[in-house]
Amino acid sequence: CGSCKLNSVPVSVQEKEQGLFARLRPMERVIVAFSGGTDSAYLAWAANHVLGSGALAVTADSASIPESHKRDAERFVKRFGIAHEYIQTKEFDNPDYARNDANRCFHCKDELFTRLEALGRERGYRHIIYGVNLDDLGDYRPGQGAAQLHQVEAPLADAGLTKAEIRELSRRADLPTWDRPASACLSSRIPY
Repeated sequence: CGSCKLNSVPVSVQEKEQGLFARLRPMERVIVAFSGGTDSAYLAWAANHVLGSGALAVTADSASIPESHKRDAERFVKRFGIAHEYIQTKEFDNPDYARNDANRCFHCKDELFTRLEALGRERGYRHIIYGVNLDDLGDYRPGQGAAQLHQVEAPLADAGLTKAEIRELSRRADLPTWDRPASACLSSRIPY
């Protein structure tokens, strides 16, 4: 039946979503590193759903991020009533980033998380979270090392959510990002 397909999400995915909500609840106040992609959009939505005004989505204002992504991020947060700000990042000022070696992503995320930590200290946010999912853990992603260095938490991965599950939960929540193609930053389009 047509309506049966709409409600055919496996219980385990719903349980994982409830597990995510349970992880977010005791955090009380979080900064979400929000790029506007599928994973960070779902995480920002979930944090807002659970914590309301205790969740702040923050997007890097960087030369590495296309203006179209910033406009998409703004539309998303406006539609769902999510508190949102930009933070200036200056990864291009770092010679290690500009060198464009295989650790470029580490230096970019290190800059972002350093700025988010300062914002958190200034405003009383004890947790910074980002949208890495279970599937991301097997890839070479130097930015995950920066997240560990700065103690940035990964509640999607901790809840056992895969990219496909995040897309499905996003679709169910009517998030326009549910089928957004993966889109890396502009710098990642230049070979090491």
